[in-house]
Amino acid sequence: MVNKELVKERIQILFEQAEKAKNQELANKYIQTARRIAMKVNLKLPRTYKIKFCKHCYNYFILKNYRVRTRDKKIIYYCLNCKKYTKFSLLSKR
Repeated sequence: MVNKELVKERIQILFEQAEKAKNQELANKYIQTARRIAMKVNLKLPRTYKIKFCKHCYNYFILKNYRVRTRDKKIIYYCLNCKKYTKFSLLSKR
């Protein structure tokens, strides 16, 4: 049995390394590794991590490779790599 807290910590480290990476391909590799680890233990990625990469091509978002728009209480991320959209609803204050 794998400790889920240990897996969450490892995923956090991988996302931090992807943020610091200067090479886009290396950042994408960190994201793929983090996703595989999460899927292996059936762990859902938090929203804060989901918005950092494209759900279609798993490209890590850096300022030059995506576009952000808002429309109808949704945040729309447009990936310039695969030319697809990812939509997230704005969180309401409850």
